[in-house]
Amino acid sequence: MKKFTGLLLIAFLLTSCINHNPIIVIETYLGKIHVELYEDKAPITTKNFMRYIEEKRYLGSTFYRVVKLENQPTSNNKIEVVQGGLYEDNHSQNLPPIEHENTDKTGIKHLDGVISMARYGPGTATFEFFICVGDQPLLDYGGKRNSDNHGFAAFGRVVEGMDVVREIQMQPDSSQYLTPRIPIKSITIVR
Repeated sequence: MKKFTGLLLIAFLLTSCINHNPIIVIETYLGKIHVELYEDKAPITTKNFMRYIEEKRYLGSTFYRVVKLENQPTSNNKIEVVQGGLYEDNHSQNLPPIEHENTDKTGIKHLDGVISMARYGPGTATFEFFICVGDQPLLDYGGKRNSDNHGFAAFGRVVEGMDVVREIQMQPDSSQYLTPRIPIKSITIVR
């Protein structure tokens, strides 16, 4: 029995050492989205996102934009994402922009459920984020969604709650903007 208990303890310790990335929960009235943040691969972007959470800067945030195949009729480079954050470019909770950690640096591709930072140009990301619905290689470094070809800074992935993300994407929109927006009740770090 002592050997079995010892083996269980070793297994537990190894498991807890292997996966030490933070887990956050985004709660909406449609449900909860659990996201593992890849702090080991995208430390700058992850620390920025966690700072917004820890300092309660996401209070009042919403999911406000959905991009789906049918609502981008003139785009040659179609993607599918849901976007959230504080909505206003010059929001009072805004922190300075962060260095751009593109997919070429981090190795994190824009696959189904990946969370990434919205931006204008490289090095302009602050608090706006999006979650991929399906694989979105056009958002990776070298992808054609942005003319600068630097892609977006992916920094984690949904581990539970993609059904909620897909439900958000199916809500009514007008020119990609949700009508009404989906309030984010809270974003918390659970591990």
